[in-house]
Amino acid sequence: MTLGLVNANPVVHAKKERVARTEDLHSNFVRDIRDPEHPYSLEQLSVLSEESITVDDKLGRILITFTPTIQHCSMATVIGLCLRVKLQECFPPHYKVDIKVAPGSHADEEAVNKQLNDKERVAAALENPNLRQLVDECLYSNEL
Repeated sequence: MTLGLVNANPVVHAKKERVARTEDLHSNFVRDIRDPEHPYSLEQLSVLSEESITVDDKLGRILITFTPTIQHCSMATVIGLCLRVKLQECFPPHYKVDIKVAPGSHADEEAVNKQLNDKERVAAALENPNLRQLVDECLYSNEL
């Protein structure tokens, strides 16, 4: 789907063993989301980890903070869309979801965060058939 790789040689990390903790039970839902540019999961590229996901069932809130592999990652919004779609599938609609890039990890941090947390922008993006296909490939790829 992309014309050229922005980060052609990313650092790939081994998948971590899961430690069963009550507060982390909901974090496994994002374990196998594939990166839009590479055949690796977001976890393998250290874009996302269990520690970067906070689920508060009592308040019905979810906060995900992810770290793009490079400062000028053109796929940061696609990654955020993938996370949002996956959350919508796994959690009841009453949960308040915030998805953000880690502070200082992206050159356009404020713009990316604004785009990922604006319902109208998210809905418009997911109506684009090419973008929706890319999101679906990241979520439902069996290559991991």
